[in-house]
Amino acid sequence: MSATGLRRTRSQITDLWDSTVGKKIIVAVTGSILLLYVILHMLGNLNSLFGNGAGDARVDWYAHWLRDFGEPLIPHEGILWAVRAVLLAALIVHIVGIVQLTRRNRAARPEHFPARRIGRSLSSRTMMVTGTLLLAFIIFHILQFTTLTIDVTPLKEGDVYANLYNAFQEWYFVVIYVAAVIFLAFHLRHGIWSLTQTLGWDSPSRNRSIRYTATGLSIVLAVGFAAVPILFFTDVLDAPVESTALITSLISGAI
Repeated sequence: MSATGLRRTRSQITDLWDSTVGKKIIVAVTGSILLLYVILHMLGNLNSLFGNGAGDARVDWYAHWLRDFGEPLIPHEGILWAVRAVLLAALIVHIVGIVQLTRRNRAARPEHFPARRIGRSLSSRTMMVTGTLLLAFIIFHILQFTTLTIDVTPLKEGDVYANLYNAFQEWYFVVIYVAAVIFLAFHLRHGIWSLTQTLGWDSPSRNRSIRYTATGLSIVLAVGFAAVPILFFTDVLDAPVESTALITSLISGAI
């Protein structure tokens, strides 16, 4: 692309971002990217439900597959880091766009004019609150299971199943994660509905179906995510092989 064409493209993107309609479209697109990731992340997490696999847990295989994907054409973890970069960019743009749109709406509202609440759902009224709580949770989640910085329970690089089991033996981690997915469900219910409006997919004949779809998908995602910590905590999912062997040796020693 020539320098002139590059400047023209950059100008078009800037004009789109500066306009309220364009900003809403960008927020909707980045929200769609994040929604797709949430769905795929839930499906990946559900590999935990296959159990420890006699020392070869399926979720561990899945985690290694993500890091090895694309080799040898692409460096180790190359795809994973590319996905992380796209998600980070989408998240930043999404947050900045929403904050700026909220400020514009408030600035356009007459002074002392009350915000419209009649007819708005709870998920709609709490979007900023649930969004803020989710951002805090994302940071916490990365520090716990990605960087292994929050190591209250035993954590080891690459041992995903064992890390999940050990973390979710603590009730307070279960509460944090279940609460987070409830916030996620509320946020997505209105977010999915809102992006269909922004992208022009809604119509009087489809609005009810869109609302039901948004509600249903939000519930499925919440249940899918919440199942993992709950099933670990209630010991429906077996302990890692190392933990099982340790418990057996302790019992034998006591006898």
